[in-house]
Amino acid sequence: MLSAMNRKLMRDLWRLRGQVFAVSLVVSAGVGVLVMSLISLRALDETARTYYERYRFAHVFAQLERAPQLVARRIAEIPGVQTVQTRISRLATIDLDGFDEPVVGRFISIPEGRMPSLNQLAIRKGRLVSAGRPDEIVLTEPFALAHGLTVGSHLSAVMNGHRRRLEVVGIALSPEFVYAIGPGSLMPDDHRFGVGWMGRRALEAAYDLDGAFNDITLTLMRGVDAQQVADRLDRMLERYGGVSAMARKDQISNWFLMNELDQLRAISTILPTVFLAVAAFLTNTLVSRIIATERGEIGLMKAFGYSNFEVGWHYVKLVVTMTTFGIVLGFAIGAWMGWINTLVYSEIYRFPILYFRPPVSIFALAALISFAAALGGTLRSVMQAARLPPAQAMQPPAPPNFRQHGRAGRRVLEWLDQPTRIIVRQLTRWPARAGLTSLGVSMAIGILVMANQWLDSIDEMVGVFFYQAQRQNVTVALVEPQSAASLFEFERLPGVLAVEPARIVSADFRVGTRLHRGSVEAIARGARLQRIYDTRLGVVPVPQEGLVMSTMLAEKLGVDVGDSVWVEIREGRRPSAQIRVVRVIQTHIGMPAYMDLGALNRMLHESPVVEFVHLLVDPTLESELLSRLKDYPEVTAVTRRQAAIDTFNETLAETLMIYVGFYSFFAAALGFGVVYNSARIAFSERGHEIGTLRVLGFSRGETAYILLGEVGLLIVAALPMGCVVGRGLAELISQAFETELYRVPPVVEPSTYGVAVVVALVSTAASAILVKRHVDRMDFLSALKARE
Repeated sequence: MLSAMNRKLMRDLWRLRGQVFAVSLVVSAGVGVLVMSLISLRALDETARTYYERYRFAHVFAQLERAPQLVARRIAEIPGVQTVQTRISRLATIDLDGFDEPVVGRFISIPEGRMPSLNQLAIRKGRLVSAGRPDEIVLTEPFALAHGLTVGSHLSAVMNGHRRRLEVVGIALSPEFVYAIGPGSLMPDDHRFGVGWMGRRALEAAYDLDGAFNDITLTLMRGVDAQQVADRLDRMLERYGGVSAMARKDQISNWFLMNELDQLRAISTILPTVFLAVAAFLTNTLVSRIIATERGEIGLMKAFGYSNFEVGWHYVKLVVTMTTFGIVLGFAIGAWMGWINTLVYSEIYRFPILYFRPPVSIFALAALISFAAALGGTLRSVMQAARLPPAQAMQPPAPPNFRQHGRAGRRVLEWLDQPTRIIVRQLTRWPARAGLTSLGVSMAIGILVMANQWLDSIDEMVGVFFYQAQRQNVTVALVEPQSAASLFEFERLPGVLAVEPARIVSADFRVGTRLHRGSVEAIARGARLQRIYDTRLGVVPVPQEGLVMSTMLAEKLGVDVGDSVWVEIREGRRPSAQIRVVRVIQTHIGMPAYMDLGALNRMLHESPVVEFVHLLVDPTLESELLSRLKDYPEVTAVTRRQAAIDTFNETLAETLMIYVGFYSFFAAALGFGVVYNSARIAFSERGHEIGTLRVLGFSRGETAYILLGEVGLLIVAALPMGCVVGRGLAELISQAFETELYRVPPVVEPSTYGVAVVVALVSTAASAILVKRHVDRMDFLSALKARE
C-alpha cells in the first residue's frame, strides 16, 4: 500500500504531467545525443578493428621501383616482422564504354586461385582470379557499382602502353581501400578511380617484373614499433627506389578513416554536454517554481511531523521520476538513431561486416550523467524547501520589490494597452526567471545554428580550396616525371588555354625529435592556375628559396617563420637539406608545404622536370580534350576540378547531413520543451490571477495573450542571444574538429541564422498552442476557490 508521501508524488506527477513531459523531452534529447554518439563511435571503431583483424590488414606498407624476390627474405629477418607479402602494384588507364573521362585504376597482384596472405579480399560476388587466365580481374565494389559493372562484364585497360581487354570475375572489398583515393585526389571518387586485383603472373608479364616486386606489406608481432620497422625497411629498399615506407597510421585509407572517427569523438563529447546542461537548468527551474507554489503544503507536512529528510526526499523522488522518464525515452531514441547512424556510415565506408553491440556501460554512463545533472541543478532548491520552518512555509512568499518606473518607463506604459502592461510588469518583477527562460530558448537556437552552419563551412572550404587557390579546369598526372619540354605537347591539345607545371614529392620533415611524413608541392614562380593561398591574406607569391607551410604543419613541428626544417626527399636520389621556413599560411584542408619548382629540381639535382600539368580549358572543348587524354600512355590520372568539387560535396554532405538532421531534431525538441515548460508553470502559478481577470471581463483571448505574450517576449529576446550562442558553439566545434585532414572554418551565413530562428519559432509556437488549449478550457471559478 502506498504511503501518503508516495500518493502525493503520484498526484503531483499527474497534475504536472505537461511539465513532466517537457522536462523528460529535454532530458531525452541530451541522453539520446549522448547514446547515439557513443554507440555509433563504438560500433564503427569495433567494426573497423574487426575488419582489419579478420582480413589481415598489414601494419607496414612500402612501394619501390623494382627489387628481386630474394630481398623479401632479408626483410623477413627484420626483428619483429611476422609476415612478408610482396606484390606488384601499378597504375593503369581504364576505358569504359559510356564514360568519356579517363579513369585511373590501381592494379594489384594476388596469388592465382587463393587469398593473399595479407590485405585479404572480402568477396561480395563471383570468385578470385584463376591460374592460366591472365585477363581476369577482381574489382572493388564501389567502383563496380559506380559504373554498373558486375561479374561477367568486360573493360579495357592500357597497361604499360598496351591495351588489354579484361573480364570481371569478382567484386570485392579490401581493408586497404576503405577510402580508395586516386593519385592527386582529395576525396574518393568511385567514378574516376578504382582498384583491381589480377593474378601475379599476369602483372609480372604485363610490367616486365618476372621474379621481382614493386610493393611490399608486412605484419608485425605484438608490441613492435611499426615506425621503427618502417624506417629500417626504408633503408633496405633505398637502393631499389623505395618510396615512403609507412606504418599503418600513415596509410592513406586508414588515416582518413581515423580522422573521421576522431571527429565523431569530438561530437560525442561536446554536444551532449550542451543538451544535458540545458536539461539540468530546466529541471532546476521547474522544481524551484513547484516548491515556491507548494510552500503551504510543505509547512503542513512539517507541521504533521514529517522530517526535513522526508520532505526533501519527496522532491528528490519527483526529480528522479521525471529524469527517469527522459532517460528511458532517450535510451530508445539514442539506440535507434545510433543504429541508423551506424548503418549509414557502414554504407559510406563499405564495411563487409557490421559490429553493433551497444555495451551496457554506455547506457549506464548516460543515466549517471543525467541523474547527476538533474539532481545537481535542483539540490539547492530541495534543501531550501526541506529547511523551511512550518510557520514560515505556511505563509505566502514575500512579494518582489515594487518600484515606480522612471518617467520614460511610464510614458512607454501609457502607450500600451492593459494586457500588455500586465506582461511588461510581470517580466520586470521577475527578471532572473525571465532571463533563464530566454537563455534556455537561446540554447536551442544556438544548437540549430551550430548544426546548420556545417553547410556554410563546406561552401567556404570549397570556395577557398577549389576556386581561390585553383584556377585550372583539369589537372593531369604523369606516369613518370618528364622534362619541361612536354608542356608544349599539352599546349597543342584541343581547348587548352594555359598550361602550368607542378611536382609533388614525398618527404620527411624533421625538427629535433619531431617528424612529419608528408610531401613537398613544388609550384612554378608566377603561377596563375595553381596558387598558394592563405585563408587570411589571400594569394601568396611562390618564394625563390625556402618553404611555405601551413600553420597546422608548423605547429606539429614546432617551427615559425625564420626557423629551419630538415627535409628528406624520399624519392630518386633521396637528397636532404636544411630549408628555412619563409612563410606560414592558414589552410582549411591538409598540411601542405610549398616551394619553388626550380628550387626543388635543383635540390634533386635534376633538370627542369614536371610531374603534374595544370590546364585551363575552354569548357566547350573539355569533352574532346578528355577523350584525347584517354589515349596518352604517359598520363596516369586526370582530375577535373568540377568533378573533384562534386565528390567533395557528396562525401562531406553525406556524413554531415546525418548530424545536421539529428541535431536539428533534438534542438527543436529542446526549444519546445523549454517554452512549454515555462508557459505551463506560469499558467499553474497564475491561475488565480487569470481567473480574476476572467471575472473582471477579460476574454479568453486576452487572458491567453497575457500568459503567452510573456513567453513570446522572452522568445523574441532569445533570438539574438541564440544567434550569438550559435556563433560561439560554431567556434567551439571548429576548434574541436581541428585534425590533420580538415580545419572546419566557423562560417555562419545570414540564411543559417534565419533557418534556426524559423525552426525555433515553429517549435515554440507548437508548444504555445498546446498551452492555449489549457487556458481556453480553464474553469476560472475553480481557480479562484483553489487559491482561497
